[in-house]
Amino acid sequence: MNYSIPSNLSNIPLYQKAMDIFLLSRSISTYLSDDLCVLNIDGKENNDIYFTGDIIQQSSNLAPEILNAERERFSDKKHKHIESLDRLTYRLYKNCKRLENTKSNGRDYLPILRKELKKFRKLQRHWMLTL
Repeated sequence: MNYSIPSNLSNIPLYQKAMDIFLLSRSISTYLSDDLCVLNIDGKENNDIYFTGDIIQQSSNLAPEILNAERERFSDKKHKHIESLDRLTYRLYKNCKRLENTKSNGRDYLPILRKELKKFRKLQRHWMLTL
């Protein structure tokens, strides 16, 4: 993720939290995928491995949506980015809950990610009031 970010936008606490969530989800996903990539006894793959990729994809899209909302001049376009951010956060939270039901040692780290998502949502509510 290499974006050219103006210095005033990178100081936004919500943006910083989004970057923290991205790093955390990438680490957790790597740990989980090592356990979930093994084939089942019947020779089929574990379908839960796809959720590990989903949490990376969704968390990597949080920061760009924040930047896009900050850069927009018109409120209706800002609201589209805010709605997209809400959907990403919701899906990320749900995928974390799904991964907690897997048979992996890495699932113990998912409550940490969900706690960070709760903090992100709180920051997001305050940030929306400033737009």
